[in-house]
Amino acid sequence: MAEPEHDELRAWVEEVATFFAEQYGQPPIAGRILGWLMVCDPPAQSATQIAGAIGASRASLTTNLNLLTAAGLVRRRTGPGARTTYFRVDDDAWPVVVRRRIATLASFADVAERGMDLFGADSARAGRLRAARETFLWMARAFERSDDRDF
Repeated sequence: MAEPEHDELRAWVEEVATFFAEQYGQPPIAGRILGWLMVCDPPAQSATQIAGAIGASRASLTTNLNLLTAAGLVRRRTGPGARTTYFRVDDDAWPVVVRRRIATLASFADVAERGMDLFGADSARAGRLRAARETFLWMARAFERSDDRDF
């Protein structure tokens, strides 16, 4: 298959940005960085290369690269003796991030339960917390039953 046209590629990167902004409340620039790093060649890019590709300032790039790195979606790479840092989305980034998120589901259920203990089981406040706890426990159980090979 032929390489996509530049305009097609930029449109797709913008689609990723819109998706992450609307679905996850992420800044559009974070979605643009992520979209670009998912399809760029070479797969590791410097901040200057990313800024040029998506039309972003270096200042906004730094903040959003830190956000994506902290989330585990983007990894920093620096070669021995090199001054330039490169960023990439590793092939296993998505399953690693999803597994990490799944692991936090039961943790938040515990937080909600401790909140319920503050107010007593029958209070309205505990009812809202119970709904959160039950939802997070349900999701944690659903993922526990799934086969790890599904990733």
